[in-house]
Amino acid sequence: MTRLLARAGLVLGLPVILLVTWWFASAGSKSFYQPPLETIVKVFPHTWTAERFRVDVLPSLIRLFIGYGLALLVGIGLGVLIGANRRLRSLVEPILEFLRAIPPPVLVPILILIAGIGNPTKVLVIVAGGIWPILLNTVEGVRGVDEILADTCRSYRIHGWLRMRTFVLRAASPQIVVGARQALSICIIMMVIGELLGATDGLGYTVVEFQRGFQIPEMWSGVFVLGLLGVLLSLAFTLVERRVLNWYHGARAAERSGR
Repeated sequence: MTRLLARAGLVLGLPVILLVTWWFASAGSKSFYQPPLETIVKVFPHTWTAERFRVDVLPSLIRLFIGYGLALLVGIGLGVLIGANRRLRSLVEPILEFLRAIPPPVLVPILILIAGIGNPTKVLVIVAGGIWPILLNTVEGVRGVDEILADTCRSYRIHGWLRMRTFVLRAASPQIVVGARQALSICIIMMVIGELLGATDGLGYTVVEFQRGFQIPEMWSGVFVLGLLGVLLSLAFTLVERRVLNWYHGARAAERSGR
């Protein structure tokens, strides 16, 4: 319990300090574009009602989950295929290095020209941003599997899907999870960027509409919602990660205690 409270204090301590500092530092602000935090807090419950969450937050979450899920599916699938095949890896590696160097936001106008304006394009924008960390980390994870364990699998004639499930994916899973965590943050950013152009709902669209209507406290409250969404998704990812990599963290803990 003491360790849990200490960890909670470390996690919540800095945000609380920043909010308290912001509250007192902005208390006397007369700027139209930088309202006091007290004003932003006051407009929050009136702005983000249950109906607003249904109309704007829920569509964003649906697009985010679909795009992130597709990025995981395609990234892990291609990453395993490329990482396990040395010839294929040497063939596509220059292309991957070229594509990964392109900032994902640059692809947004191109995707709009190709797919038009609509929900499929917004999902594609999320996929285009999130696929690269997953793909590249999966390639590195599969390529870096223990050769001794690989020889053991060959000796016991463990092939096909059984080898992939019990050895390759398990050995590469820590690296894959690292890529998935990086991709989650990028997908949230790409979700907002995709909603800035030609959207009629969503968090990004709503924040821009508040800015265009000079509803500055409401705009800042939308930024708060985006921040809270990122924090909650990060916490949810941590819980999933601990469950998926329970064996890995247990092995690391046993190794440290043995030392």
